Amino acid sequence: MIDRYTRPQMSAIWDLQHKYEIWLEVELQACAAFERGGQIPRGTSARIRKKAKIDVARIADIEKVTKHDVIAFLESLMDSVGPEHRFLHMGLTSSDIVDTSLAVQMTEALDLILEDLDELIAVLKKRAIEHRHTVMVGRSHGIHGEPVSFGFKLAIWYEEACRHRTRLEAARKDIAVGKLSGAMGTFAHQGPEIEEYVCAKMGLASDPVSNQIVQRDRHAAYASALALLAATIEKIATEIRHLQRTEVLEAEEYFSVGQKGSSAMPHKRNPIASENLCGLARLVRGNSLAALENVALWHERDISHSSVERVIMPDSTILVDYMLARVTDLVKNLIVYPERMQRNLDLTGGLVYSQRLLLALIDKGAQRKESYEAVQRNAMTAWKGGVGFQELVGRDPFITTHLKPHEITACFDPAYYLRHLDQVFRRVFGSSGASSAKRRRSRA
Repeated sequence: MIDRYTRPQMSAIWDLQHKYEIWLEVELQACAAFERGGQIPRGTSARIRKKAKIDVARIADIEKVTKHDVIAFLESLMDSVGPEHRFLHMGLTSSDIVDTSLAVQMTEALDLILEDLDELIAVLKKRAIEHRHTVMVGRSHGIHGEPVSFGFKLAIWYEEACRHRTRLEAARKDIAVGKLSGAMGTFAHQGPEIEEYVCAKMGLASDPVSNQIVQRDRHAAYASALALLAATIEKIATEIRHLQRTEVLEAEEYFSVGQKGSSAMPHKRNPIASENLCGLARLVRGNSLAALENVALWHERDISHSSVERVIMPDSTILVDYMLARVTDLVKNLIVYPERMQRNLDLTGGLVYSQRLLLALIDKGAQRKESYEAVQRNAMTAWKGGVGFQELVGRDPFITTHLKPHEITACFDPAYYLRHLDQVFRRVFGSSGASSAKRRRSRA
């Protein structure tokens, strides 16, 4: 997937050249650790570092024969390193190199994703505050419920995105572990100090205990955190898709000059970015299931997880990186139509204020059952059209017995539903969520 939302830095993390560079670094740090323990001559790692050359094509050629990527990598170094090649991979197994290196790649990828997520969080905050008082109808089951604000909707997305940041930070810590504990994980041929030294140099913690591999619950948690983030992006995109429907049209994706919506119908302006994001979320979610299925392996390890991870880890991180960039652009440039929101709010002739009317009757001493029936009776008549809900309740004997005309009118004020919004925004955004009027008073 190559377009303006794809970052070359993310793709480069999963490039074969970069992977082999990390493999070499793990091997060199292991040499350095053995030097410190007096097990190999001083200066060995420095000399190997100076001589070693990574040749991706040569590794591929050797692997055709060996059918083993780590052996092919090691054999490819023999020509450039010379006799000191024998000091590479001492007491180690392939997964010591592969899993430790994979942890480096996964943390590098997640660092980029966290940067992207910070950009989305900033955009959601800005637009939430911008539309704090942009009144619209809230919907449940797709049916008009009660008034909310568009900024309130954005604040929910913002808070959710912040929770994802916390989850991703935890996933990063969980995956940032390496192992150099040997074929069965028992340090049979070198001590834990080798692992501790190498992992520290690679920016990782040592896995407290491992068999031949780092246990895959860590990788499953990582993939699941990415899938959860993708699900929220899908949630945002799904909402925008609904809001852009012709019958609703309360918000709309930015439509650039020269853009086309349909090869057949020139009038079309389709929510293509949102639909694209919903589709990609399915891929990331599917990858998380594959990661969960990697947790159960035979005995001290088998290789069934390896082929899966070569696909899902690059794909999921590249996809989520892409999705974050695209959804950030989508929200940043989203066109909002407050007038249409008000029109849709008024579409049912005031039916959305039914609960306020019900509570007002109860507050005046009416019984709940009779009050509910009176409000519902007029609401069902209003649904049929002809006469507005407010006009109908103004004629109802039961309602007018308990409520005066100005009290009925007050029940149809949307500001009542947003009276605690500033408090909610302070809970979500802190002091930066205070309303402009309150900020002016505090400065005064």
